[in-house]
Amino acid sequence: MGELRSLPVPDGLEGERLDAALARLFGFSRTRAAELISAGDVQVDGSAAAKSDRVHAGAWLDVVIPPPPTMPVPVAEPVPGMRVLYEDDDIIVIDKPIGVAAHPTVGWTGPTVLGGLLGAGHRVATSGASERQGIIHRLDANTTGVMAVAKSEMAYSRLKRAFKERTVEKHYHALVQGHPDPLRGTVDAPIDRHPSGDGRFAVVAGGKPSITHYDTVEAFRAASLLDVKLETGRTHQIRVHMSAIRHPCVGDLAYGADPTLAARLGVTRQWLHAVSLAFDHPSSGEWVTFTSDYPEELARALDRVRAES
Repeated sequence: MGELRSLPVPDGLEGERLDAALARLFGFSRTRAAELISAGDVQVDGSAAAKSDRVHAGAWLDVVIPPPPTMPVPVAEPVPGMRVLYEDDDIIVIDKPIGVAAHPTVGWTGPTVLGGLLGAGHRVATSGASERQGIIHRLDANTTGVMAVAKSEMAYSRLKRAFKERTVEKHYHALVQGHPDPLRGTVDAPIDRHPSGDGRFAVVAGGKPSITHYDTVEAFRAASLLDVKLETGRTHQIRVHMSAIRHPCVGDLAYGADPTLAARLGVTRQWLHAVSLAFDHPSSGEWVTFTSDYPEELARALDRVRAES
């Protein structure tokens, strides 16, 4: 059972939609507010209401706020297609396949890197929140490529610091629509959650500082292959920044990609791959670099766009 909150609608929300008013009052997303309304957990002046109903100043709101969800725990089960590129006592570097999240999150029921490592008998550091122990950086579930996980507590703290101090080199390859102008450039634009509350991120004034460097490797008729170097590591950073300069990753329909081009090239997710990761080894201090080849479906799409040009 959730907590009942009762309060009048403030003057400043006069005439707002009910879902928008709840989002403003309680800090929910609009989607979350709509879910509470449709579940019957919201009453206006003692009666059920629709999310699109307009609220009036002074009207009495009764809202049952559900308890926060408990964080999920990793399920130890091997992940098909997840390859170990390197392992020693301190770190394990994997080649992450499509459809695998870095660690469990609320709402994600698919496989995770952490669960896959535990399921295959690997030890990981116990530092960090229980649902993401050993995880020092993340890739989106549908972004493939190189990802490192800490095995020792020393490696966890040193690599966490290296990522924070930006001494780690992360390179991605992205196939984006059109031709960025200039061909080599930097996108420096703050990122935060998209105002729609639908799980996307966006360039938002007052968001977290985010810097992406890109360089065109190859230009085709319909698209360009970019080498992208991240200076910061925000959620969806490359996808958001490429969309913001109107060159979304091919196949990234959530961020404005052309579905016709994606279908023609056989791309069913964002064409984005973490090709290399380099850092000072936490134990030896030696500069180490790990690389990953394109997965088959991305390589095939690249061949198709090349053949068209």
